[in-house]
Amino acid sequence: MQQMESLVEYGPRRVIITITAIFCALLEIVDTTIVNVAVTNMRGSLGATLNEVGWVITAYAIGNVIIVPMTSWLSQQFGRRNYFAASIILFTVCSFLCGNATGIWELVAFRFLQGLGGGALLVTSQTIITESYPVEKRSMAQAIYGLGVIIGPTLGPPLGGYIVDHASWPYIFYINIPIGIIAVLLTLQFVRSPKYGEKTAVSEIDWLGIGLLALTVGSLQYVLEKGQDDDWFNSSTIIYLVIAAFFGLYFFIWRETTYKKPIVELRVLKNSNLRVGTILSFIMGFGLYGSTFIIPLYTQSVLGWTAQQAGMLMVPAALTTAVMMPIIARILQKGVPQQYLVATGMIMFSIFMFWGYVIITPDTGSGDFFWMLIFRGLALGMLFIPITALSLSTLKGQQIGQGAAFTGMMRQLGGSFGIAMITTIMSRKNMTHRGDLVSKLDMNSPSVQQTVQGIQHNFISKGMSAETALKSSYAAVDRMVAKQAAVLSFMDVFMYLGILFLICVPFVIMVRGNIKRKVDLSEAMH
Repeated sequence: MQQMESLVEYGPRRVIITITAIFCALLEIVDTTIVNVAVTNMRGSLGATLNEVGWVITAYAIGNVIIVPMTSWLSQQFGRRNYFAASIILFTVCSFLCGNATGIWELVAFRFLQGLGGGALLVTSQTIITESYPVEKRSMAQAIYGLGVIIGPTLGPPLGGYIVDHASWPYIFYINIPIGIIAVLLTLQFVRSPKYGEKTAVSEIDWLGIGLLALTVGSLQYVLEKGQDDDWFNSSTIIYLVIAAFFGLYFFIWRETTYKKPIVELRVLKNSNLRVGTILSFIMGFGLYGSTFIIPLYTQSVLGWTAQQAGMLMVPAALTTAVMMPIIARILQKGVPQQYLVATGMIMFSIFMFWGYVIITPDTGSGDFFWMLIFRGLALGMLFIPITALSLSTLKGQQIGQGAAFTGMMRQLGGSFGIAMITTIMSRKNMTHRGDLVSKLDMNSPSVQQTVQGIQHNFISKGMSAETALKSSYAAVDRMVAKQAAVLSFMDVFMYLGILFLICVPFVIMVRGNIKRKVDLSEAMH
C-alpha cells in the first residue's frame, strides 16, 4: 500500500487526531504572545531590567525559528509520532520549569528550550492534519489547522491579561501542563508515523548544517528582536550578527545543496508552488503578527486600555476568520484559483489598514474598531488557506513536511520582520512628528496660553499652588504633544502596511494557472 494512502484517517480517529494537533499548534502560538502582557510583573518579582526581561520573549522566538526547518529531518530520524510526543513533553516540562524559575536568566534558558519544543508543534501539527485527510479535502484540513494559527496570536494577550490580573504570572506557563499531558497521551495512542527511508547514521549526521542553521536564523532573529533597542547599525553587536547571519546563510545553502544527507532539504524549493507560497507566507506573517502587535500597542499606550481590554478587542476578528475558513475551503474545492482569492485577501487587508489610518485619533472609541477588525478577520480568512493550499498542493509524501517547515518558518520570520519594521518606523517617525509639532507650537500665542491657563485653573481647583499648577500645565501640554506625535506615527505604520499589501496584488495575480486542477491522488502519494 502506498504510504500517503495509509496515513489517511476516517471517523472518530481523524477527529481526535485533528483536535490533538490543533491544541498543540494553539499551545505553541499562544505562548508567543501570552508573555507580552506579563513582562511588568516578571520584572518586579525577578528583579530584572526591561532589557533583561525582553529576553524571555526573544529566547522563545530564537528557539522556535532554529528548530522549525529541522522538523522534517527530526521526524524522519525518530519517527513522527515519537518526535511529536517528545516535543510536547519538552514544551510541557519547560512550561513547569518557567513557572518555577527564581531568576531571570534561568527563565530565559527554559524559554529557549520551550521554544525548541514549541517550534516542532506548529509544523508537525500541520503535516499530521494534512496527511490525515484525503487529497480532495486538503483545503478543509488547512482551514481547520488555520483556526489555530490565526486565533492563537489573538488569544494570547487577553488570556495573559486575565491570568495576571486574577492570579500571578507563573500561571501563564502552568496552564500548558494539563493540555500538554492530554496531548502526549492522545499522540501516543492515535498518531501514526509514515514509513520513512533509512535513518541517518550518527557519523553521517549533518552537524555542520545544524550549526550553520542555528547561527544563521539565531543571529537573524536576535537582530530583528533587538535591533531597534540597540539602535541598529550603531551597535557593534548588531553589525557582527548581521555579518554572521549573511555568511551563515551563504555557507548553509552551499552545505545543504552539496551534502549527501542534508539536515534541511532545500531541493524541495524547486517546486514553483512552494517558492511562491513561502514568499506569500512571509508577507502574510508580516501582516498577521504586525497588526496583532500594533493594535493592542495603540490601544494600551495611547488610549490607556488594560491588556485584557486590548486583547478582547481582537476576539470578534478572530471569530470572523474562524467562520471564513471552511467557507474559503469549500470555494477552493470547487476550483476557484488560489491566486485570485489571495489577491482579494490582500486588497481587503490593505483596506483594513487604510481604514485604521482614517479612524485612529488620541481618543478613538472601542466601537470605531469593530467593523474595521471584522474586515481584518475576513481578509485573513481569504489569505491563510489559499496560501497554504498553494504551497503544499503539488508536494509528495515526505515533501509535505519539508514544505510545511518552510512556510511555517517564513511566516514566523515575516512576523519578526514586521514587528521590527513597525517598531523602527514608529520610533523614527515619533521623533520627527514631535519635532514638527513642537516647532509649530508657539507658547506665546493666545490660544496656547488660553489652554495652559485652563489646565492651570483646573489644577489650582484641586488644591495646587499657582506656581506648581503652572509647571504641571506645561507638563500636561507636553504630554498632549507626545500623544499626538504617537498617533501620527501609528497612522504612518497603518498607511505603509496598506501600501505594502496593495503593491503585492499584481504579482499574486501573475502566478500561473489554477494549481488546484493539477493535483490528483497519485501526485500527493509517496
